[in-house]
Amino acid sequence: MVDFGLLLGAPSAEEMGDRHAYYRDLLVRAEGAFSSAWVSDHLMKDDRPMLEGWTTIAFLAAEFPTYTFGNLVLSQSYRNPALLAKMAATLQYLTNGRLILGIGAGWQADEYRAYDYSFPSAGTRVEQLGEAIDVLRAMWTQSPASYNGRHYHIRDAYCEPRPAPPIPILVGGRRPKFMRVAAEKADIWQWDGPIDRYRVPYEHLVAACAQHGRDLSTIRLSTGTEAYFPADPADFPEPTVAAISPAQDPAGAFANEIDWVIGPTTDDAIRELRPLIDLGVTLVTVYFHDRRSLELFAREVIPAFR
Repeated sequence: MVDFGLLLGAPSAEEMGDRHAYYRDLLVRAEGAFSSAWVSDHLMKDDRPMLEGWTTIAFLAAEFPTYTFGNLVLSQSYRNPALLAKMAATLQYLTNGRLILGIGAGWQADEYRAYDYSFPSAGTRVEQLGEAIDVLRAMWTQSPASYNGRHYHIRDAYCEPRPAPPIPILVGGRRPKFMRVAAEKADIWQWDGPIDRYRVPYEHLVAACAQHGRDLSTIRLSTGTEAYFPADPADFPEPTVAAISPAQDPAGAFANEIDWVIGPTTDDAIRELRPLIDLGVTLVTVYFHDRRSLELFAREVIPAFR
């Protein structure tokens, strides 16, 4: 069975003044069709208003008890991993197990500099991601927990109550070194489609699983997209290349190298998603251009995969 997640992106300019009302309206409209809701982890986009991602999902999880919540994806650099383990265990406890912890290596250099985080090489950030996941697992399964890595260290750290059920860890990224971390440590791997863009990193994941002796079927496959079903199909946008280039992020940790918008009809959306579902994707996260698109997707696209 395929689960669908609602990606809570930025509201339009006229809705920017009340972000909570915007999110609440989408979550009410999507309830029953979507099983999860997701928020990004950006601290800034120039002077555009942004809400901190972890605080946002904690607030919304209390208000909407039918959804699982997560971030697509947390930058491992922004929170000490032992503290993040404690934060996640607390939220898992308070929500009765409705958290997926999405985490990546981080990529937005200007954001790092503005907030005074060090911005090491892509390879180092991927190493740090692997160690951060090790710390999370140790904190959630050992009492007390100790870990001595190259980048992170904990000693006799308690994380009580430890999370039950265990918190799934979603890793987002695409390049081969990154895929080795996913193959070793992830419960869920996320990358955006379409299928011709998804297939190459998927094959890297298959190879990395074989190398590390991991059963590929133990990793849940996830993808993300935007849906837009305009009343006039002529209003559907042409595919565009986003401002972020691979040269800016050699780790491949960002998820929007190319904007993938499915449409302009629900039949088109089903056709574009079908190859990914056939490949084994069982979680699809979707950002909606407008409320019309959300409602059509819930009514006509989701039933096609159930």
